[in-house]
Amino acid sequence: MQTYNAPLRDMKFVLNELHDFSKLTSIPAFSGVDADLVETVLEEAAKFTTRVLLPLNPVGDTEGCRLENGVVHTPTGFKEAYKQFCDGGWSSVSAPPEYGGQGLPESVGMLISEMICSTNLSFGLYPGLTAGAMTALRKYGSDELKSFYLPKMIDGTWSASMCLTEAQCGTDLGLVRTKAVPQGDDSYAVTGSKIFISAGEHDLTENIIHLVLARLPDAPEGIKGISLFLVPKFLPNEDGSLGARNPVVCTALEHKMGIKGSATCQISFDEAKGWLVGAPHKGMQAMFAMMNAERLGVGIQGLGITEVSYQSAVSYAKERLQGRALSGPKYPKLAADPIIVHPDVRRMLMTMRVNAEGCRALGTWVANALDIAEHTEDKAQRRDAEDFVALLTPVVKAMFTDMGSESANLAVQTYGGHGYIHDHGVEQFARDARITMIYEGTNGVQALDLVGRKLPAHMGRSLRGLFHPIADFVAEHKEHPLFSKMIEGLERALGALQLSTAHVAQKGMADPEEAGAAATDYLRLMGLVSLAYLWARTVTIAVSKLGAAEGPDKAFYTAKLSSARFFYDRILPESAALYLKIKSGKKSLMELPEDLF
Repeated sequence: MQTYNAPLRDMKFVLNELHDFSKLTSIPAFSGVDADLVETVLEEAAKFTTRVLLPLNPVGDTEGCRLENGVVHTPTGFKEAYKQFCDGGWSSVSAPPEYGGQGLPESVGMLISEMICSTNLSFGLYPGLTAGAMTALRKYGSDELKSFYLPKMIDGTWSASMCLTEAQCGTDLGLVRTKAVPQGDDSYAVTGSKIFISAGEHDLTENIIHLVLARLPDAPEGIKGISLFLVPKFLPNEDGSLGARNPVVCTALEHKMGIKGSATCQISFDEAKGWLVGAPHKGMQAMFAMMNAERLGVGIQGLGITEVSYQSAVSYAKERLQGRALSGPKYPKLAADPIIVHPDVRRMLMTMRVNAEGCRALGTWVANALDIAEHTEDKAQRRDAEDFVALLTPVVKAMFTDMGSESANLAVQTYGGHGYIHDHGVEQFARDARITMIYEGTNGVQALDLVGRKLPAHMGRSLRGLFHPIADFVAEHKEHPLFSKMIEGLERALGALQLSTAHVAQKGMADPEEAGAAATDYLRLMGLVSLAYLWARTVTIAVSKLGAAEGPDKAFYTAKLSSARFFYDRILPESAALYLKIKSGKKSLMELPEDLF
């Protein structure tokens, strides 16, 4: 049974108590936003996602999309749900007001995205791709393109796709072959074929705006010869009404393991009319603005899957009767005890729980920094926030999706044989979660980005935004009588990360393969240390509030303390093993000759 209730209490906790939302409202762009408004918005989002999107999740998985005569039909109910989504203003929550958006902080938008991804990941990809495309267009498009296209993308009348991948190139976009030829009127004729294009064709919106990577005739070879073009499905008239159909065709739908309600298309462009976004041969710059937004969004997909997997597993574990508790019957009047009494079942449930709550805390921290980077008027503050977002983006994308897949599989394991069959719906989570570790740059690529680009950037300046707050927190709380042992664990983990950073920097300069061999473990270690810091801060808050708390609040803070203990006892010790793996170097990975594989 797919079970979900939006974790509103925890969302309010990370926004207001852990990260102090009031700091954001001091920025002029958010001066009209307060905690009461945000709480109302989140409550309404919870109603929409649970009442409208959640029932459609198994429908989308069972029906999938279908291609008929070049038209992609989405599953039953998706079109109506999308209209409700747009009519409710959900497409415009964090979009800029100057183009018709509501201008709420990204941290609020992130929590709404989490609810969408928990209830219907396939549906969420349609507006999610549009949001990523809007980021690129807003930052690099001409004023004319922005004023013409953004309002209709923000209100949901038009959607968007990102057309990057081709049969011969995925991660290595320098191999792109699609061509764009100038037409003498500021437009270009775009010709080529793209694959794996999420939301590339569908029946939810009247127009689809494709952002396409292509090469100009004078483009240099490789990655430095890539430009970005806006290519609409229908060519709009000057008044915004739809004109002629552009020669952009969906030639096939991919048959996938999961996210079957999302249309993943093969797209052909045959001298389709398009317009340049940004400067010639600088498409990768614009693409990375789009990709970074999408990578954070994909991380939230992992969080969403984690939360719904946890809730579904808890629901089953409380009802399924099997065996007796090892310490003796807990429910002697029943034929057997519910499986939640068993230690190994609790291990799985607690792992999912701390994955969800920890990732929500870290995701909100990064989203807050993104809001500061976008809107603060303080240049130094903006630079620090940009550094922090750049450093943690690959961690959010990779670790959150790793945990999402792990949690989905733990949910299946909790259900046992009933989890493996289709009827209960949790095997869908495992299939849907798997793609999140692959698209928008595989998690291995995220790790390489972290050690190869983010660590050495600006002489390691971005590390200060992570290392310094943790070190300061340790120094301040090291002697605290209630949780000094926990702080010792955090200090050891931070030390392992600092030593690993020095090792990766030193070895990587002499031999890039050494950095590559350490990359995945290093990313995981940085993620765990970040989570450990946030769990320690959570404990300080819970301890300070628990004495005066009553009823639901008392239960909430008590549960936080238990979750933090589980993280420090059962999850964080992995940091020591990761350090040893990083220190072991590349030899055992690289020494076996290729012909012996």
